[in-house]
Amino acid sequence: MVAKDYPYYIAAKRTNCALEARTISSSLKETEEPSNKRAKPLSRVTSLASLIPPLKATPLKRFSQTLQRSISFRNESRTDIFTPRSFSRQGPPVITKRRDSKLWSETFDIRVNQMLTAKEIKRQEAIFELSQGEQVLIEDLKLAKKAYRDPMLKLSIMTEQELKQIFGTLDSLIPLHEDLLSRLREARKPDGTTERVGHILVGWLPCLNSYDSYCSNQVAAKALLDHKKLDHRVHDFLQRCLESPFSRKLDLWNFLDIPRSRLVKYPLLLKEILRHTPNDQPDKQHLEEAINIVQGIVAEINKKTGESECQFYKERLVFLEESQKDPLIENSKMLCCHGDLKNNRGAKLHVFLFQEVLVITRVVTCSEQLCYQLYRQPIPVSDLVLNDLQDGEVRLGGSIRGAFSNNERTKNFFRVSFVDPSEGQSHSLQANDAFNKQQWLNCIRQAKEAVQRSLSDAGTLGCKRHTHLTPNGIIMSHQEPKLERMDQSDNESDCSMDTSEISGDYEQMEQTHCCVYQKRIETDV
Repeated sequence: MVAKDYPYYIAAKRTNCALEARTISSSLKETEEPSNKRAKPLSRVTSLASLIPPLKATPLKRFSQTLQRSISFRNESRTDIFTPRSFSRQGPPVITKRRDSKLWSETFDIRVNQMLTAKEIKRQEAIFELSQGEQVLIEDLKLAKKAYRDPMLKLSIMTEQELKQIFGTLDSLIPLHEDLLSRLREARKPDGTTERVGHILVGWLPCLNSYDSYCSNQVAAKALLDHKKLDHRVHDFLQRCLESPFSRKLDLWNFLDIPRSRLVKYPLLLKEILRHTPNDQPDKQHLEEAINIVQGIVAEINKKTGESECQFYKERLVFLEESQKDPLIENSKMLCCHGDLKNNRGAKLHVFLFQEVLVITRVVTCSEQLCYQLYRQPIPVSDLVLNDLQDGEVRLGGSIRGAFSNNERTKNFFRVSFVDPSEGQSHSLQANDAFNKQQWLNCIRQAKEAVQRSLSDAGTLGCKRHTHLTPNGIIMSHQEPKLERMDQSDNESDCSMDTSEISGDYEQMEQTHCCVYQKRIETDV
């Protein structure tokens, strides 16, 4: 072929290719089915899924990604099919409203910062953090009132009495913190520095005693709120608020718990200001006084809140037998800890550790209210034996369950039982994880030590019940009927004989206490 004929050859080849393409497309149209018949989307799903490159992910993640892709492709291929509207509204991604956290050095003139020492700048930062925290707290309390309580009352989602129980005395806290914020702003100079805040805090901190009623009500408020969430209207309203930007992804209870968290933070804030205050500054003495005031208030409120929580759960105990009504439960003022545990058969239990008694219960519903039915006989802390079980030591109940159980199911167990096995059976309890198990062990051991100290201080170790500490740290108690039948004069003579052998020197009494006590037991026997 001559070079000059090459362009004509290319043009002819392109024309032939176009004719062949038209012929193929026309033949395909003739073989296609009528356009009014819907095509199966399965082939499209398969073809599109084959084009997606493989990803390195875990098996569960790969399954989730495949399921999402197949659903999205199927929806694209069936746009004409009516799909029922989902109960949860799917909208565009919500942009969470965030607060801009500013430092004191970023807010005021930089030239003032250059004139101050590094320690003074840190002191101004701590004072500014206290002021900014008050402003944030006021905004959150007003938001809880405006965005949650008022709409639910207006829409009759909850009754006025229920809202009063849940929100408590929240209204009275707003002007309280507005007063402190106003005082701190008045003490601030035009250049942004604040010389003294101690005298302001000494005069304002006693107002925090009004937190007593609010914090004591929180246990009942949380229980009522959780119960009301079962109502679909309440749940839908709270869910819409949670998805709104103003909530910052915080639930209603997070807003209601903000005052309590702010209260326990005051000692840390004041100590930070005091740490950066020079010794020769007059504000130092007032800050130390303010720290003592707020620590006393927090301790007292914490005590009353614990008593309120203890009384709340005592009122919801359900006794199946009269013998389960131990006086130690009724006389308890504090609840050391409580939570969900499982026994070796997998049954869920809720365990309460009061001051002097351990109570094992099941969660039941009575009149649409959660109650706690006693599972077995309560175990007095003085008669309790605690055993830390190694992983794999417990055999799960049931032949099939025990045969096919793996090591993961037999972890984090501990056992509680009576000193005298005839008084009740032992319980093998499983915690959620190792950390939770260690917390339970620590709480029970601390309760046993507190009971032992109270018995030692009351001088009740030698008469009706003898208690001694075994080498493994467990308090052992046993009763001796023969000693109970002894005359009072014999008991007095024994006690006087032992105490006469102890000298008046306090240090020597501490050193010989164990020997004398052992001798007392041997003499009684």
